[in-house]
Amino acid sequence: MAWYPGATKMELQPESDAQPAIRPTQFILHSIVAPWTPRRTYEYWRDSTNLESHFGLGYDGSLGQFIGTETRADANGPANRRADGTGAVSLESASNLQASDPWTDEQVEAIIQLGVWLHEKHGIPLRVCRSSADPGYGYHRLHTAWNPDAHSCPGDARVKQFREVVFPGIVARATGKTNPPKQEDDMDPVDVWAYKGTGEKADAYAYLRGTRGALTDLDKKVGALAAKVDGLEQQPLTDDQVASIAAAVAAHPALAQAIADTLATRLKD
Repeated sequence: MAWYPGATKMELQPESDAQPAIRPTQFILHSIVAPWTPRRTYEYWRDSTNLESHFGLGYDGSLGQFIGTETRADANGPANRRADGTGAVSLESASNLQASDPWTDEQVEAIIQLGVWLHEKHGIPLRVCRSSADPGYGYHRLHTAWNPDAHSCPGDARVKQFREVVFPGIVARATGKTNPPKQEDDMDPVDVWAYKGTGEKADAYAYLRGTRGALTDLDKKVGALAAKVDGLEQQPLTDDQVASIAAAVAAHPALAQAIADTLATRLKD
């Protein structure tokens, strides 16, 4: 089993020895919905439930580890351990009682450092998990399979931080880039993975990239059409030609109106 040197070891027994081994392929972040220190989180796992996470994170950035990262912990539903022996490393972090507050700067730094270590120690790839079984980094509500109760963990503020600060920070630190560009995301953090009413989880960013390509192609076509119109400047136009050009741009009402107005003015001259 592997123990992170940046955390205080608070080993849970009998779970640490009794639970099966995993090959860590994911890192999933949670909020515990309580302003607890790692010690209090450890005591809760030890005394009050048969569930547990691998790590507990306090507001001040203090980190406790309860189970080695190559042993199953039970905070991630089906991602705890799969039939092929892979599983997720879990971190529960102190939050307010509504899980509505952002991670503190100290928490963010601790998560980034741990995320880099997991990449270097276990080879977890530097990407957001594209499905519930896909290796990478994520947060509890990212995939339904991890979160069948459909709660908001780790909270909207922390999902935004994950996308804009935490995950880019892990990638930057792991690749030696100390000042990563800020990841702008104007979309709702829950809906960013689904669109067009398909019911399937999909990367909306890929959809936007495709839309941008279509707009670029449309811009080229409009430019070519404008060039043809400019070429007619020295030629008299018949009514049939005016109608033909207007029909060619009818799918774009604003452009059609502008061209039609220009042509009508030229016919009068």
